[in-house]
Amino acid sequence: MNIKTLVLFLSTVSTALIGGLFYAYSCSVIPGLARLSDASFLQAMQSINRAILNPLFFISFMGTLFILPISVWFFREQPMVFYLLLAATLLYFGGVFLVTVIGNVPLNDLLDGTDLNKLGATELTALREKFESSWNLFHRIRTIASFICIVLVAYAAILSRNV
Repeated sequence: MNIKTLVLFLSTVSTALIGGLFYAYSCSVIPGLARLSDASFLQAMQSINRAILNPLFFISFMGTLFILPISVWFFREQPMVFYLLLAATLLYFGGVFLVTVIGNVPLNDLLDGTDLNKLGATELTALREKFESSWNLFHRIRTIASFICIVLVAYAAILSRNV
């Protein structure tokens, strides 16, 4: 396997890992959390948001941001593959990375900085209302963007062998 193929393979895998994480979260975690009381929901989200800050997540999340543009560069002489990878790179940057950093992370930080044990039932309900719908909207956006990125990168990988 040459370096060009390896980079495209890693781009495909890393994009799929992030998209798969978001998809699985949408299919299981979000519906499960929606069934919890306000206090339990907020405690669970605090715990999940703290747990995801780990090396494996950062390697795949940031690695995708790093490796996709390298794939674009390697396939600059195969126009269709190049444009598919460029579209995936731009979509990942805007629809996944920026949405996460500008949308989800500030909400996570708000929740992380809150001592839930000091809040009453009304305050817990208000915090959940402030957090949940916005967080889920941003998550939906990045999940859809991730899915489209996977399709673009996978199609580019298929075309790269047939061009």
